[in-house]
Amino acid sequence: MSRLIYLLIALFVNADLVAQSVAINIDGTAPNSTAILDVKSTVKGFLPPRMDSNQRKAILTPATGLTIYNTSINAFQCYNGTAWYSTVHFIGESYGGGIVFYVYDNGQHGLIASVADQNTGIRWGANTSYTRAEADGINGGLNNTAIIIANQASVDGNQFAATLCNAYSSTISGTIYGGWYLPSKYELNLLYLQKTLVGGFASADYWSSTESGNGGANNQHFGTGVQIVSSKSTATIRVRAIRAF
Repeated sequence: MSRLIYLLIALFVNADLVAQSVAINIDGTAPNSTAILDVKSTVKGFLPPRMDSNQRKAILTPATGLTIYNTSINAFQCYNGTAWYSTVHFIGESYGGGIVFYVYDNGQHGLIASVADQNTGIRWGANTSYTRAEADGINGGLNNTAIIIANQASVDGNQFAATLCNAYSSTISGTIYGGWYLPSKYELNLLYLQKTLVGGFASADYWSSTESGNGGANNQHFGTGVQIVSSKSTATIRVRAIRAF
């Protein structure tokens, strides 16, 4: 039987050891005085229980602090007494007033989509003036939305895609989440790729905030995935707001 097994048995059998630190190491150093179990190595790591989300759900009464490695999201999860949480975010997670559909920086940052369309058919803008809302890529839609509103908001006083997203807010358990915007062409495609996980999409076109010259703006069909350019001032197209974290 290994030294580790013997020491673990001793922890539970000998009550006098419960309040003491136990060092399991290969370098001969003393254990940390605040640790009941101090495992030290420079060549190996600690391996916790690994299971997917469905297997985790089979733990009917998890203890507060129980920790696992969830293979469905490739991240550690800990039970806080009410729910399982992780230090990283993952695609499909309910978070920040919507559903996470893209992550980067190892899950520390990403994009969230609202859970339903904000409109089933609305103009991109009020006229064909060139706004220069040409940003694309991650977070490009945030700047585009501000530019579009500054250029178009005073034209006829009617709501359009960018103002709709900017005014949207989501309330979850008493917390109000703002900061929504019309996605860039790139962000809209990322959303299309996760449309099943996010849910609620029609097989129809959705506006992006990325402009295409004086008269047009980019949009994408959520049935076929095809991106085209439509008239900014006459085409009425669906809208789904997103926000960044």
